Amino acid sequence: MARLPRLTVAGYPHHVIQRGNNRQAIVKSDADREFLLELLGENAKQHRVALNAYALMDNHFHLLLTPETADGVPMMMQSVGRRYVRHFNDLHSRTGTLWEGRYRSTLVQAERYLLACMVYMDLNPVRAGIVADPREHPWSSHRHYIGQLIDRRVTPPSLYWSLGNTPFAREAAYTELVRAGQSATQQGAITDATLHGWALGDEDFSAALQKRTPRRVAKARAGRPLSAPR
Repeated sequence: MARLPRLTVAGYPHHVIQRGNNRQAIVKSDADREFLLELLGENAKQHRVALNAYALMDNHFHLLLTPETADGVPMMMQSVGRRYVRHFNDLHSRTGTLWEGRYRSTLVQAERYLLACMVYMDLNPVRAGIVADPREHPWSSHRHYIGQLIDRRVTPPSLYWSLGNTPFAREAAYTELVRAGQSATQQGAITDATLHGWALGDEDFSAALQKRTPRRVAKARAGRPLSAPR
């Protein structure tokens, strides 16, 4: 079955995952990590995409992006992918592909899943056994949101600002969200939606979104094919 085109709509947050080919490392040093993050920040700005959050792992990375235009995310990811692979191959004397095909993404219902996606990303290095606490992982936006540093690449979403009236209140509230963790059900919903390209939200959200795009936005129910609007 042919893969569906990616679902991208201006103004909505998108959770993006890009993996290394055959789960190989996409970074070999802190210099690689810094270069990749600089590319992400530079291209997000160039293509009018808000970089809301990120988590960089050894063989993949997660992004939470909100584009101003429908082609912002794909143009950003294409530019980052090409420039980083060229840099990585030249620096490490290698050739060939680095990525596991095209990036995966899901469009997120902000009020229900945006903060959940941020927590999911922050806890990724903990689930992978790399660190015991997300504060110990320097290659994510987590420390920016809990007030340990300022990362000028990051644009906090409006829901983060609603966590409190002062920076301290917002940082404390977000720290508690991450500390509370997530259920296996919520983790599974985020992972499944992102890997399959379905919208991450409730039925009303999916129905409203379907009116804005001919691309099918949700998995069809058994026995009831979901038709895109004409």
